[in-house]
Amino acid sequence: MSRSTVAIVQHAPAVLDLAASLERAVAHIAEAADRGAQLVVFPETWLTCYPAWVFGMAGWGDAEARDWHARLLAESPILGDANDAADGIAPLRAIAAERGVTVVMGLNERAPLGGTMYNSLATIGADGTLLNVHRKLMPTHTERTVWGIGDAAGLRAVETPAGRVGGLVCWEHWMPLARQTMHALGEQIHVAAWPDTPEMHHVAARSYAFEGRCFVVSAGLYLTNEDVPAELRDAFRLGVGPDAPLEGPLFTGGSSVIAPDGSYVVEPRYDGAELIVAEIDLGEIDRHRQDLDVVGHYARDDIFELTVDDRRRTGVVRGVGAQR
Repeated sequence: MSRSTVAIVQHAPAVLDLAASLERAVAHIAEAADRGAQLVVFPETWLTCYPAWVFGMAGWGDAEARDWHARLLAESPILGDANDAADGIAPLRAIAAERGVTVVMGLNERAPLGGTMYNSLATIGADGTLLNVHRKLMPTHTERTVWGIGDAAGLRAVETPAGRVGGLVCWEHWMPLARQTMHALGEQIHVAAWPDTPEMHHVAARSYAFEGRCFVVSAGLYLTNEDVPAELRDAFRLGVGPDAPLEGPLFTGGSSVIAPDGSYVVEPRYDGAELIVAEIDLGEIDRHRQDLDVVGHYARDDIFELTVDDRRRTGVVRGVGAQR
């Protein structure tokens, strides 16, 4: 069977409210399953919202920025094992297993110890197993005041009933070596997670599909002024940019599904909050590999070599003569 059904959740999270966001996510996943989806994708840091305010609160020792950072930290889940009662995304595991769907969730992931967060993509299997956690390799610009840098442990593609799934976050799509690493993993479906989707993000997503000869599920956030707490709204608008409206959408969605030749299966959707569902034919992938396979017959392994250290970085290795 080469056909799969994918869904993108282009609905707003509950900003800085983990419990309410998880409740919304469960409902969206159930609806997607009812509509036949095998893979359900959420945008970048959907749990518990992209912290756009940091672009307007980057001053040293800003008291308000510290307060909002602490609030975000408190509302960011820690990822545990499936049997761990403290696992911060347990409701997502449960609904994935109950409905037999694979879920890719963008989240602000809190490290188990200390106060570091990561911009992560968590892939949950159709049995509720946490299949992979990818942490954004390099936060962009002022994002570095929020998130730590990731490692290559999550640069993986995993087998799912929908196909072989991998993903990258936002401007990682302009990191050539990260792209090549993912292409070499044989992705059939690539998740491109974004907060907003200006034209260049569409260019990157379409280019990735063409280069990697895979389907790209490009998920953009839909969020309105009214979704943001009133006391945070001015700073959030400042972070979005000088043209941010006083009312209505701050992030307009723009999610899409792209075929292995770079054409649209579903063109960017700016219709507001919605669940976008599409059927894709994985058989198209091999048809387009006839003329381009960047890790196969169109590679030059004799003159180029890429080495990836995929160990999870913890900073401390315990024990006499301990080895990573």
